[in-house]
Amino acid sequence: MINIQSLQNRIYEIRGERIMLDMDLALLYEVETRVLNQAIKRNIKRFPEDFMFQLTKTEFENIKFNMGTSRHGMSSQIVMTYSNKRPNAALPYAFTEQGVAMLSGILNSDTAINMNIAIMRAFVAIRRLMLQQMDLKEQLQEIKERLGEHDAQLNHIYDAMENLLDEKTAQRKWDERDRIGFKK
Repeated sequence: MINIQSLQNRIYEIRGERIMLDMDLALLYEVETRVLNQAIKRNIKRFPEDFMFQLTKTEFENIKFNMGTSRHGMSSQIVMTYSNKRPNAALPYAFTEQGVAMLSGILNSDTAINMNIAIMRAFVAIRRLMLQQMDLKEQLQEIKERLGEHDAQLNHIYDAMENLLDEKTAQRKWDERDRIGFKK
């Protein structure tokens, strides 16, 4: 069974959505990409645009670049699959979390069902991680604001101390001045 970290490495962010590519899903479900896409085409009504969409060439290039830096062995396989073998091949499909969940309704093999459960867990783990990061960001912002307030308060204290020192210096000068008038 594949671990969640490996699945998380196959989840990308495009158009503000976390997605998985058809080729990654096919690999995980142990079917050919074309077989996966044929099953989807037979059930296309289950996959509106917010569940599945086709990548643009630029988006796919960006993903290939990111794969090259994060998953060393996979990049060359993708380049071969989508460009060398079929130069005019259609661009890959991207599936949102809802699209991956919908796949469970059309793929009924034990492998597909188990993998779908693991993928859903990976999406949930990423969501939890994002929420934790948001909490940390909020806490850091609160600390920054408090420090800013403390800086302002410390500046007021320093100013007050300088004023007191200036007054004390002025008083000392007044007390040490040469007296005029009658001396006793």
